[in-house]
Amino acid sequence: MHSFARKAATAALSAERQGKFWEFHDKLFENMKSLSDQKFLDIAKELKLNIDTFSTDMNDPALQKMISKDIQNGTAAGVSGTPTIFINGKRLTNRSLEGFQQIIDAELKK
Repeated sequence: MHSFARKAATAALSAERQGKFWEFHDKLFENMKSLSDQKFLDIAKELKLNIDTFSTDMNDPALQKMISKDIQNGTAAGVSGTPTIFINGKRLTNRSLEGFQQIIDAELKK
């Protein structure tokens, strides 16, 4: 995880509370090389979020708990980075077109 990964997740979830998750998500990826606390606020302002609410939500322990649970679940499932792809609960290790086809074909035969 990069140094702003957890804060970016928190910011996106804070934006979700104001109905702007996907818009915030897209802006995070557009600005992934310049993420900072200030960038999160700039994006929130650009998306016309209520900044007081956004700032309060950024410090909400419930969001931190949710993110920690997601990280634990990912680790338990074998997620080591993004993207990690599962097909019928099986982690795809060969992410070539042939790898996708092999695992899909094997699952369809069941």
